[in-house]
Amino acid sequence: MKWTRVLTVLVFGMTMTMFCSAAHAQQNLKIGYMDLSKVFDSYSKTKEFDAELEKAHKQYEDQFNKKMDALNQARGRLAVLKDDEKTKAEADIQKMQKDIQDFAQAGRADLTRQRDEKIREILLEIEKVVSDFAKKQNYDIILNDRVLIYGSEGMDVTDQIIQAINASSSSK
Repeated sequence: MKWTRVLTVLVFGMTMTMFCSAAHAQQNLKIGYMDLSKVFDSYSKTKEFDAELEKAHKQYEDQFNKKMDALNQARGRLAVLKDDEKTKAEADIQKMQKDIQDFAQAGRADLTRQRDEKIREILLEIEKVVSDFAKKQNYDIILNDRVLIYGSEGMDVTDQIIQAINASSSSK
């Protein structure tokens, strides 16, 4: 009987110790938050990607404009053609219009796909840097400010994350 009481008290004591330790650990959480949009926009790779995307968009626009110029020239010549030549020219113009529509649709889809892939890649890199930063700085939680209703300025680690991510980018 004595052993049962001793064992019960010992198990109860150990359970209370573990519970108190867990509660104490939760009280000492180190939490930070960051402005994801600011980190994304300040990341050097984002700026590089914006320049690449702008260049690709400019090339697409140049090609589109050349195709439109050719179409407009073909339409302009249509008025001076003979009837038998007009029929063939109108068919050619319709084909050119269809080609331009297909080109525009494919170009937009390609640029959107490139943008989406690069954004996904950049966000994964940001996630890794934030994770590494949190581990090195002993943070238990780092939140995205989009889900945060309030956070004191002392918990904002945005600028530190920006420095970390740009430093990791330049070292690669």
